[in-house]
Amino acid sequence: LFLSTFTLAVSAGAVLLLPFSIISNEILLSFPQNYYIQWLNGSLIHGLWNLASLFSNLCLFVLMPFAFFFLESEGFAGLKKGIRARILETLVMLILLALLILGIVWVASALIDNDAASMESLYDLWEFYLPYLYSCISLMGCLLLLLCTPVGLSRMFTVMGQLLVKPTILEDLDEQMYIITLEEEAIQRKLNGVSSTVEYQTVELERELEKVKGKKTNLERRKKASAWERNLVYPAVMILLLIETSFSVLLVALNILYLLVDETAMPKGSGGPGIGNASLSTFGFVGAALEIILIFYLMVSSVVGFYSLRFFENFTPRKDDTTMTKIIGNCVSILVLSSALPVMSRTLGITRFDLLGDFGRFNWLGNFYIVLSYNLLFAIMTTLCLVRKFTSAVREELLKALGLDKLHLSNNPRDSETKPSANGHQKTL
Repeated sequence: LFLSTFTLAVSAGAVLLLPFSIISNEILLSFPQNYYIQWLNGSLIHGLWNLASLFSNLCLFVLMPFAFFFLESEGFAGLKKGIRARILETLVMLILLALLILGIVWVASALIDNDAASMESLYDLWEFYLPYLYSCISLMGCLLLLLCTPVGLSRMFTVMGQLLVKPTILEDLDEQMYIITLEEEAIQRKLNGVSSTVEYQTVELERELEKVKGKKTNLERRKKASAWERNLVYPAVMILLLIETSFSVLLVALNILYLLVDETAMPKGSGGPGIGNASLSTFGFVGAALEIILIFYLMVSSVVGFYSLRFFENFTPRKDDTTMTKIIGNCVSILVLSSALPVMSRTLGITRFDLLGDFGRFNWLGNFYIVLSYNLLFAIMTTLCLVRKFTSAVREELLKALGLDKLHLSNNPRDSETKPSANGHQKTL
């Protein structure tokens, strides 16, 4: 549990590092000779980036594998059972795993690039192996972000719709509350009348009762909400989400144009003017603040999209019902996403801050075709997800009009949601 907590702290540091660097650069530009900010300099920020990279490597390749193997270990046969025997077995497993990975990399390098310089570089563990391995992990994280972020950007509208109170247009909440109360009382009477020996019917009725109570709680919350919260906050938040998403797609489209006409738009290396020498944004401090907001928005959207993917749906942690193995897996996933976030932000042109330390030493960042393809795929996937999101209602009505709704061509989970109408009948949302 301590190692998982430390890994989450490193993930938070990797996420906050890029906004901190952007703010620091603007502060140094605004107050270049101020005595009280002399401690804030390029050397400090460069060291923080190196520390973030070092701790990310440590958590990813040492601490989290140690935590997983320690949970699974029981101690070698013949040794006295206890913590010491389990730690010994875990260390042996880590050494064997490290030898296996090094051997695979050695064989792959010998097959692909078999020359003297390549073989000599394999002896340098710190300067070649770990940065190269971390570069591969970062590329995997960026590919995972490429899947999660567009899904999360469209999913954010649904999530905020569940958290906020929607406007009541042509709805009678009092009548809906009355109908829900009658349903709850009817199910409760059925539950009291069912014999305890019929376990299956009891479980089904309890599930129905929980669903009805959830709907009743939601209606009570909507009824207690003020007119400002219903009619102003919800539309404002939805418009803000739409503006941020559209602005992100626009920045990526502009970055694609820059990549086609200017070689300096490539994210490879750290050949920038340095910390405190030039503004990272065309609009100065306001542009830097917008960049920071977009970076946090992309991180939240990527996490939402990660848990919205079908492959990771069962991976979602639940209160009082999450195994330690699943907690370790979630920590590793969040660490990979957060470590790849600065790289993705620079690759997509969200910020022009040149990555420092080991974050800027990735070989694939210098490949024009990889960077251009990444930008194109992000823009296309985000646009398709948004179009699919906002046209889902029209698509469902067209399927119903054509009589194709019985074929279940739409996998929208809203099809199964019903609510009582004003006249007491059930209608599909």
